[in-house]
Amino acid sequence: MATAFARNQWYVAAYASEVGRTFLARTILGEPIVFYRTGQDGRAVALADRCVHRRYPLSESRLDGDTIVCGYHGFTYDTSGTCVFVPGQQRIPRTARVASYPVAELDSFVWVWIGDPELADDKLIPRAPHMADPEFVTVSGMEPIDCDYGLLVDNLLDLSHETYLHGGYIGTPEVADTPITTDADEQAGIVRVARHMVDAACPPFYAKSTGIQGRITRLQDIEYFAPCLYLLHSRITPAGEQNPLFRTEITYAITPSAPGQVYDFWAVSRNFATDDPAVTEFLRDFNHQVVMQDVVALNILQKALDSESAGYQELSIGIDAGGLAARRILAQLAAQ
Repeated sequence: MATAFARNQWYVAAYASEVGRTFLARTILGEPIVFYRTGQDGRAVALADRCVHRRYPLSESRLDGDTIVCGYHGFTYDTSGTCVFVPGQQRIPRTARVASYPVAELDSFVWVWIGDPELADDKLIPRAPHMADPEFVTVSGMEPIDCDYGLLVDNLLDLSHETYLHGGYIGTPEVADTPITTDADEQAGIVRVARHMVDAACPPFYAKSTGIQGRITRLQDIEYFAPCLYLLHSRITPAGEQNPLFRTEITYAITPSAPGQVYDFWAVSRNFATDDPAVTEFLRDFNHQVVMQDVVALNILQKALDSESAGYQELSIGIDAGGLAARRILAQLAAQ
């Protein structure tokens, strides 16, 4: 079953560092978009990535100052998407313009509004302040996955899979064995899932980054802001101790690209060993391996679901409470 798209919403399109004076092409909710920065003030611009003339991708074209010159026939567009030049004639057709999308930059992300531009309000964007906090060091990346974006939401809201899919990386038996508490504010579009492990094995992800030997208290508190932003607030201490406290913020932006395709933006932010480049490199490489395990699993899962006969029945249990709440919220947002 495909998860319907909620269009009048903000979605992460890129990391701010990805958008510059060269074109970045992304497809979001089925809409091809080209991103770039103006030379005059450095602001991010998002335009439909198709020339109105023969649909040539503007991302395969060139910049002339802050205007885009189509690489096929030279139609030229300003930052609002208005065509300001056509070849061979003085008159510019009234319909010669491409869509311009509202853009906001916040917490190291470039957000884009897909839907009615008149409804775009950047005050509605959920925050991930640690992403730009100088007291934290962040490693990040993005992986496209060939699956329905709802499957990635399910994956992240049920961390019991860490025990089985990510054993030897971030998973230990206690993750699956420890009960969760779930709170869903469906009107606000927020799901919270908590798993608190007071005496757990320390997985390599934390043992090698913190130096802890032995067992730990491991607190996992999830906040999911539908449809796009997922935060996992992780707290680690040696078992039975209050200090030292190691704080890790895990961030995911879940951006549907097209039906059956999703962009998986991931980031790990920490406030310990911030001046140790070896820890930074370890967390970048190690978490990328974890993400790729999810990518492989979700690609497999989507293919399996695609081959299911009509009317197959899913079985849900207690650990699925967060994911089921998210499904209801996403359906409500899409219906709006």
